[in-house]
Amino acid sequence: MSTAANPAPAFIDTHVHVWDLDGGGPFGVSYPWLGDHLPLLNRTYRLDELNPELDAAGVDAIVLVQAADSLAETDELLRVTAGSPRPARVTGWLPLNDAGATAAALRARSDADALVAVRHLIHDEPDPEWLLRTDVAAGMQVLADAGLAFEAVAEREDLLAQVPTVARRHPNLTVVLDHLGKPPLTGDLGRWRELLAAAAAEPNVVAKLSGLGTVSPQPFSAVDWQDAVDHAVAVFRPDRLMLGGDWPVALLAGSYSVTWQAGLDAIAGLDESARAAIRAGTAARVYRF
Repeated sequence: MSTAANPAPAFIDTHVHVWDLDGGGPFGVSYPWLGDHLPLLNRTYRLDELNPELDAAGVDAIVLVQAADSLAETDELLRVTAGSPRPARVTGWLPLNDAGATAAALRARSDADALVAVRHLIHDEPDPEWLLRTDVAAGMQVLADAGLAFEAVAEREDLLAQVPTVARRHPNLTVVLDHLGKPPLTGDLGRWRELLAAAAAEPNVVAKLSGLGTVSPQPFSAVDWQDAVDHAVAVFRPDRLMLGGDWPVALLAGSYSVTWQAGLDAIAGLDESARAAIRAGTAARVYRF
């Protein structure tokens, strides 16, 4: 809740990652998807490194997002959040395929007010229909009952197609679509447009304008994003959209400042109330700032 001493954020970056590859930090987190095949990302990235760029961009608040399917990383993100110089929230991980374990993990972290959402690396799951499993549905209902959101890394068409089913199954659960479902910005957007519209038709789904640099022509600018962003605005409306920088993954395509500015440029044609919703209003509501 904002007060005179703590005004509501004007710019919220809803998608920031940090990871420690020098022993995994105090909780010993490991990141199996990182390795020599990703040399730019295969090093430690701490919030201290990003803070000056957040300051320069005028970002008032952030959401730290999980990058490992482990409770250890959830606890690490909560630890980092506690030391952040700006308001921060956490999208962590919980064992959603076990409702009892999910409830127990939430009880064990009942004082962790920063934990407001949960994500699972569904795009790395061997089971392509993990999202639709009945055991996972039971875990998601625990989230819904606790007032937490679920973030879907629906980076493939088959996963994006499952988002409406999840949203209908849990009408009291906010489902956050990461990276606009990764539109194929160098190819045909037709099928993606259909799938995004179907997701947006469910009122409890919101989406992030994030992760677009890595699917853009290189070098990219807001022009490369405009068709996809305009479609997202049309089907979701601004009060269900938010900005995310996707640092440090975004560095594969461009600097933080270039990526963040491209997002702002892509919504520059909207009126001020719409821009304000995407810059911070939606995120403040979803992530409880």
